[in-house]
Amino acid sequence: QVQLVESGGGSVQAGGSLRLSCAASPYPVRNYCLTWFRQAPGKEREWLAGINANGVTVYADSLKGRFTISEDKAKSTLYLELNSLKPDDTAKYYCAAGKVLVVGGCARINDWGQGTQVTVSS
Repeated sequence: QVQLVESGGGSVQAGGSLRLSCAASPYPVRNYCLTWFRQAPGKEREWLAGINANGVTVYADSLKGRFTISEDKAKSTLYLELNSLKPDDTAKYYCAAGKVLVVGGCARINDWGQGTQVTVSS
């Protein structure tokens, strides 16, 4: 079991940027997939990006290159860089840990963080 704690959310104006962090304990060593989702009030959960143990990344097409997933294994932390933010990006952002990176996300997700709120004003 991996404990995940997100941070870095906040309020920002449209066009701004944020970097979300997800501290993982213990940080997975092999055969893993780490991923980001978001959920806005009244909307379904939306998958955003994933990264596997080999550093391979996949993204939702809808992001159009605005978000970047990365990890710092030495710091046991997963990141999501959010750029060119829009009011529609307002949501609670969650990280999750699974086993296999697949098209559209991570398979066999077992662990979730509590989320961090991002609010984008126009």
